[in-house]
Amino acid sequence: MERFLEATQPDEALNRFATEFASHNQGQLLLDGVFGNSPFLTQCMIREPGILLKLVETGPNAYLKEVLDQVKGLPQRELDEAGLMRELRIAKRRVAVTTALCDLTGIWSLPQVTGALSDLADFSLDACISHVLRRLHASGEITLSHPDDACRDSGFVILAMGKHGSRELNYSSDIDLIVLYDLARLNPTDPEAIRQSCVRATRDIMRLMESRTADGYVFRTDLRLRPDPGATPLAMSVGAAETYYESLGQNWERAAMIKARPAAGDKALGQDFLAHIKPFIWRKHLDFAAINDIHSIKRQINAHRGSRQIAVNEHDIKIGRGGIREIEFFAQTQQLIWGGRLPALRLRRTCETIEALNQVGQVSDTALRDMVASYHYLRKLEHRLQMIDDKQTQKLPKSDEDVDNIARFMGYQSPEDFRTDLLEHLGRVESHYARLFEDEPDLGGGGSLVFTGMEDDPDTVVTLQNMGFREASRVSGIIRAWHHGRYRATRSERARQILTELMPQILTSLADTANPDEAFINFDTFLSGLPAGVQLFSMFNANPKLLNLVAELMGNAPRLSRQLARRPELLDSMITPGFLKAELSPENLNLALGTVLSEAADYQDVLDGTRRWSNDTKFKVGVQLLDGTLNGETVGPILSSLAETLLCHLVPRVEQEFAESHGVIPGGGLAIIAFGKLGGGELLPGSDLDLVYIYDGGQEEASDGEKALMPTVYNIRLCQRIGTAVTSQTGEGRLYDIDNRLRPAGNAGALATQLQGFESYYDLANGGDAWTWEHMALTRARAVYGPDHLCQHLQDAIHRLLIQKRDANRILIDVAAMRERIARQYPGNSLWSIKYQPGGLVDIEFTAQTLQLIHAHKHPEVLSPNTARALEKMHKAGLISAVDFKRLREALGLWRCLQAVLRLTVDKDFDETRAPLGQKQALMRAARADSFNHLKEMVQETADAAREVFERLILSPAAQAADGQEE
Repeated sequence: MERFLEATQPDEALNRFATEFASHNQGQLLLDGVFGNSPFLTQCMIREPGILLKLVETGPNAYLKEVLDQVKGLPQRELDEAGLMRELRIAKRRVAVTTALCDLTGIWSLPQVTGALSDLADFSLDACISHVLRRLHASGEITLSHPDDACRDSGFVILAMGKHGSRELNYSSDIDLIVLYDLARLNPTDPEAIRQSCVRATRDIMRLMESRTADGYVFRTDLRLRPDPGATPLAMSVGAAETYYESLGQNWERAAMIKARPAAGDKALGQDFLAHIKPFIWRKHLDFAAINDIHSIKRQINAHRGSRQIAVNEHDIKIGRGGIREIEFFAQTQQLIWGGRLPALRLRRTCETIEALNQVGQVSDTALRDMVASYHYLRKLEHRLQMIDDKQTQKLPKSDEDVDNIARFMGYQSPEDFRTDLLEHLGRVESHYARLFEDEPDLGGGGSLVFTGMEDDPDTVVTLQNMGFREASRVSGIIRAWHHGRYRATRSERARQILTELMPQILTSLADTANPDEAFINFDTFLSGLPAGVQLFSMFNANPKLLNLVAELMGNAPRLSRQLARRPELLDSMITPGFLKAELSPENLNLALGTVLSEAADYQDVLDGTRRWSNDTKFKVGVQLLDGTLNGETVGPILSSLAETLLCHLVPRVEQEFAESHGVIPGGGLAIIAFGKLGGGELLPGSDLDLVYIYDGGQEEASDGEKALMPTVYNIRLCQRIGTAVTSQTGEGRLYDIDNRLRPAGNAGALATQLQGFESYYDLANGGDAWTWEHMALTRARAVYGPDHLCQHLQDAIHRLLIQKRDANRILIDVAAMRERIARQYPGNSLWSIKYQPGGLVDIEFTAQTLQLIHAHKHPEVLSPNTARALEKMHKAGLISAVDFKRLREALGLWRCLQAVLRLTVDKDFDETRAPLGQKQALMRAARADSFNHLKEMVQETADAAREVFERLILSPAAQAADGQEE
C-alpha cells in the first residue's frame, strides 16, 4: 500500500484520491486484496497508479472503451515498431488492471471479463497485422487494396481458436491462432516468394505480441492448432488448409474448429474459409464411421480423466477430474454429435452451448444449472490463480497455507468453506461428465492414453513409461503424427478411427516385447511403408492374435521386423490358414522355388526372384520359430534345405549366364562343398554359408566361348560370379554372406580348388598341408551342389580322408591349444555366451570332431557332418558313455534352441538386466523353463555338465599327452 501511495505523490490530485480511496473500508479491502495476493497487479498499479482514478471517474465500461478505441486507432497513427509495441503493452496493462478489479469486486460478470480480454487480443492482432502488411506493401511484395485500411480485403487473416475464439479468454492465457492467406487476394508481385513472406510476417506478428520489453508483453501466442503443425509452415494458404481438413482432419480438430473465429486481418476471408469447412465440423448424416469417430474421442477423453482424483491441494482445475476441460468437452462432444442436424447448437461459448443443449432436450435442467454454475466458479478461481503472477496456471498450491491464501483471494472468510465449495463443484462436474461416458468402454487400459492435440499429455507420458517405454515422449509424438495422416496408411478418416480404437491394444502388445521402444520404432517404420491402413487395422481389430504376433516380431525379432517393414504384403500370408504349420520339406521348397523362377524373364529376375522367395520363406521359418512351432533343432534342417535349394536353382542360372560370354570347359565340372553349419544341416537364422568350390576335368583345354578362358581362371571367375549372385544386395535384399576361408590354404589359396589338389591337401600319407583344425572342419563337410558323379566322388574322398589313421596325442594337444586360444580371444564369461562359455557349443563341437578324427579309422560308422548324429553314433559305437552322451546331447539341444531365439531377438549381446519380459519369455519357452531363474539354473548346470565331459574326454588326455611328450 505504501509503495502505491508513494507512486501517486508526484500528482497531487491523484495522491489525494488514492489516500481517500485507501481510507474507505471497501477501498482498503480491495487494495489489501490486490496488494496482499498479486505481485503482478501490484506492479501494474504502481507503474501506472492513475488507472484506478480513471476507473472511478469514468466507470469501467467507459474506460475500457477508451483503451480499446486507442488500440483500434493505432494503425492510423503509423507508428514505428518500437512505438507500436510500447502502446500495445501499455494498453495491456490498463486492461489487465481494469478486468482484475472489476472481476474482484464483482462489477463485471464472467462474460464481460473474458470478453474484454478477447477484444484486446483481437484489436492488438489487427494493429500488428496492419503494421506488417503495410511494410510488405511498401517493399513492393504485395499491393494492398486499401492502404489506409490495410486489413480489409488483404487476403491475410488470423483465426482465434480455443477460449480466444469463443471470447472466453482467461486472465493470463496464451492465444491460440491459425494464420491463413489467399494468394489471389494478397496480390503478390512474386507468387512463389510471397509464401515465405507470409511466414516471416507471421513471425513478426508473434514477436510484436509476445516479446517482453520494459513495458511487459501483450499476449503469448501459440500456432500449434494449425493443420499438422509439425509438418506445415506457420502461415498456410487457405486452399492447403481446406484440403487438410477435408481429407485429414482429426477428431479433436473438429472439436477445436467449433470455437474458431476470424479475429483479425481479412475477416471476410476467414468467414469464407469457415463456411467452406463447415461440412467437416458439422456432419448432417451420422453414419457408422461418424458415430465411431466421435465415440473414439469421447473414449480417449475418458481415458484422459481416468488417472486423476478429486482433491484441493495441487488439483488442476482445468484438466483434473471435475475441471473446466470436462465441462467444455461435455458441451463439445454433444455438439459434434447433434450440431450437424441442429444448427441451434453451433455456438462457441461453453455456457451458451449447454443452455442450447438443454433447450433441445439433450441436457437436463439439473445438469444445466450445475454445469453453468461450476463453470463460472472454476473460471473465477482460475483467474485468481493467474492474477497472482500473471502465469498461465490452473493448479492449486501444494501447501495448506498457500491454499488458504487463495481462499481469501476468492473472498472466503473460512478456508474450509472454500474447500467444501470447491469439492462440491468438482464432484458435480465429474458426476454429469461421467454419465456422458457411462456406456463407453475405456480405451485407457487403466491409464491415460490421449494423443489428441499438439503436445504430450503428461499423464499419457507417465502411462507409457509405466508400460515400459523409455522414450515415452517420442512415442507420444509419433502417434500424434500418425493421427495427422503423415503416412499413407493413416490418411483416411476410417483408418484413423480404427487406429484410435486399437491404440491401447497396439501399445500393450508392443510393451510386452523384448524392447518396447525398438518395437514401437519398428512398427512405425512398418506403418510408414504401407500403401493403406484400413484393411490392416481392420485385420488387427478382428484378429488380436495377429496383432500380438506382429508386435512380437517388432520387439522380439529385429530381423523379421525389418523384413516385414520391407515387404508388408507378408502379412497376407500370416493370416492364411496353416501359416504356422506350413510344411517346409526339401521337396516343397524345391517345387516352390522352381515355380517362382519359371516366371523369370531374365537374369536380374532370377536374382530378385530368389531373394524375394528366400526372404519370404526365412520370414515364415522365423515366425514359426518365434511362435514355438519350430525350435533350434528342428529349424536347422529346414534352413539348410532352404540354402541348398537356392544354390541348386541359382548356380545353374549363374553358370548359364557366365557361359554366354565364356562358354564351358569341355569335360569340366564344378561342385560346392558346404562346411560348418550348412554342412551339418544346422543353419540358424542369420547364419552365413561356409562354401568351398571344387572343379574337375579340362586340365589343358580352354573354354569354348567367345571370351575363352583357361580352366583355372575360368573356374575362379565363375566362382566369383556365384559369390556375387548370392551375396550382392539388390532391391529385394541379399541371400547370404559367404565365407570361403575353409578352402585349402585359406585366403592364401585360390578361390576355386582343383579336385586333385583338394584331396592332396588333406592326405596325411602324402604329406598333406592341412592343419588339425582343418581336419576338424572337414568332419562337417558335405557336397551340396554339382554333377552327381563329382559330388559322389567328393563324398567318397571326404570319407576316405577322415578315416585316415591319425596321431591321437597330436590331435588332442592341438585341440586343447586351439580351445585355449579361443578362450583368450572370446572368454565367454557371460551365462548367455552360448557358443564360447565353458561347456558351450564350441566345447561340444570340439568333442565330437576330435573323437571322430581319433576313432574314425577303426569306427568309420561314427562319421557324420551333423554334431548330434555324430554324438549318437559314437555312443552306439561305445566311444562315449550313456551318461556323457546324455549330457552332451542335452547341452547341444539347449544351446541350439537358445541360440536360435537369441539370433531372432537380439541384434547385439543379450543383457538379462535390461531384457524385457517378452524376450525372457521367448527364451523360457525355447528351453521349457518354468521361470527365468529356472532357465538360468538350467544354463549353468548344463554348461557345467558339458564342460566336465569336455575336460575329461579332451583336455585331461591332452594334458597327459603333452606331459608325455616333454618326458
